[in-house]
Amino acid sequence: VQLQASGGGLVQAGGSLRLSCVASGNIFSINLIAWYRQAPGNQRELVARITSGGSTIYADSVKGRFTISRDNAKNTVSLQMNSLKPEDTAIYYCNLCNIRSVGGPECNYWGQGTQVTVSS
Repeated sequence: VQLQASGGGLVQAGGSLRLSCVASGNIFSINLIAWYRQAPGNQRELVARITSGGSTIYADSVKGRFTISRDNAKNTVSLQMNSLKPEDTAIYYCNLCNIRSVGGPECNYWGQGTQVTVSS
């Protein structure tokens, strides 16, 4: 499985960015794709996640501002980020979990990361 993330950049506080993650390879029909982020000196944290069926969860810090969506036909997951704050500054990574019928989730697949910088 390969994940290609794109869409990061520099934006002023209050602005918007849209991240995309394109998945290819051996993707199971039941899977989860998530966006994580890691700021300098911090641990990597979950931002949002979407299942192959379209169910979503969000970190409390981004609820109401970020929206995760997916196009299963294109194996693409997007993260629309609005009302950005300086504390959203981080490297954003996409992650895929294949849900196996035996053995549970296999979540070893990461994109290369894309930098998001929000200036005050």
